[in-house]
Amino acid sequence: MKKQLLSGIFTVFAVGISAAQTPFSLPPLPYDVAALEPYIDSQTMTIHHDKHHQAYVTNLNKAVVAENLGALKLEDLLKSVSKYSDAVRNNAGGHYNHSLFWTILTPNKGTQPSARLLTAINEQLGGLDSLKIKMEAAATKRFGSGWAWLSVDSKKKLFISSTPNQDNPLMDVVDQKGTPILGIDVWEHAYYLKYQNKRSDYLKAIWNVINWDEVSKLYDVAAPKGKFDDWPQIKDFHKTMSQTFHPSEEGNLEPLKTRSGELVLKAEALAKNPIPAPFDKKEVKKAVADLVKGSKKLDKLVKSKAADATLTKEIAALHDVFHTIVGLCSSEDAH
Repeated sequence: MKKQLLSGIFTVFAVGISAAQTPFSLPPLPYDVAALEPYIDSQTMTIHHDKHHQAYVTNLNKAVVAENLGALKLEDLLKSVSKYSDAVRNNAGGHYNHSLFWTILTPNKGTQPSARLLTAINEQLGGLDSLKIKMEAAATKRFGSGWAWLSVDSKKKLFISSTPNQDNPLMDVVDQKGTPILGIDVWEHAYYLKYQNKRSDYLKAIWNVINWDEVSKLYDVAAPKGKFDDWPQIKDFHKTMSQTFHPSEEGNLEPLKTRSGELVLKAEALAKNPIPAPFDKKEVKKAVADLVKGSKKLDKLVKSKAADATLTKEIAALHDVFHTIVGLCSSEDAH
């Protein structure tokens, strides 16, 4: 029941927060104020949520009314915040940041990043321990008040940053823009009652209550899975095909002449590895076999110094075979 409640609250945040119309309202905590003890004390949670967050909501509502912005969604305000007053910037940021913050904390023990998120963390940030060290460093170096963030950029890559005050990576005023999936509040009101001036102790303690289930869901929303993410061999072949075929369309056959052997290796890797279930069909298997056959034929033509017109014709034919698998060139997975 508790997991269903937390999941429901996540859904409200991830989907509903961007669609919510003013007046904005204070979201309830998804757990009791004492649930995060001993890492975050109940007095801090009560003051932080009931006083500080409520103040951001109250002042945001006043600001959007005063500036006739009531028709805008919260994320729209943030993404164009440079157009508006400091009152909108500070309070819209404060409302968004805290609404996210409550959802990525949990009293549930032992939550872990999803396999997909963990793979991204390992590949892009050097592992989970490295992520924690880098986030703690970003938070520690933030002079005065602010936040440390784990976000996803426009290329679906993870990055760590920090922002002052109530700014966040969604805003058009920050240097590193993206979609936050984890934020750590380093305003003193988030930790001072328990940790006093020992911000580093608070930063180490908070990992005990991070809700990786929710962070993983936010990651999936911010970086939706690509059609061929489970078939790396087709993506590898596509990369080489793209870098040899498209220049040939413009009369440049040098990439093909120097990399035809690489096309053969990538095609053979396709044939040797299992085809993921969604694509494991008779016509796809035939197309993969045709890719191997066609790549070898093309490589032999290159080595025999065939005419450019012949090479151009053959790589175009190979490209057509390739697209019987991946679809039209206009799809995001194959160009």
